[in-house]
Amino acid sequence: MSLAFLVFLVVWIIGMIGTFVPALPATVIIFAGAVAATFIDGFQVWPDLPFLLTFAVLTLLISLVDNVASAWGARRYGGSRQAVWGALIGGLVGLFIPFGLIVGPLAGALVVELFVVRKPVPAALRAAWGTLVGLLTGLAAKLVLHLLLGVYELWRLWDPAKSLFG
Repeated sequence: MSLAFLVFLVVWIIGMIGTFVPALPATVIIFAGAVAATFIDGFQVWPDLPFLLTFAVLTLLISLVDNVASAWGARRYGGSRQAVWGALIGGLVGLFIPFGLIVGPLAGALVVELFVVRKPVPAALRAAWGTLVGLLTGLAAKLVLHLLLGVYELWRLWDPAKSLFG
């Protein structure tokens, strides 16, 4: 295991945990780990530059997954734009309560739909549920993408000849 491999592994684990914390930019953390590991490993224009540029584009696209999935869920189930914002704020508040990552977005979207948009209860419940479905779908997609990026980068950095332990 090389130093670059270890650095990326630690940062990737932090990023994977950060996938479940809405306030942390998990994808950016994982990208920063890949950049650091690439430079620790001895940056070479080929193949490192194309890899890092591709990783940067993927980082931007993955960062959009939450927003697109939330909007999709809210729209699919009749929610408003305000419901998406309510879900995001509810998710942040939910960091401080048990089961908050699930209850927070649901409650945030519901409260906004009831009191800001003034929808009837059944329509507000449906919209809140859709927002939650979208958020959870986005979370699952990000988790899979973070896992794939991390495994690929670990495979790329694996070089037993550069091992720190022998």
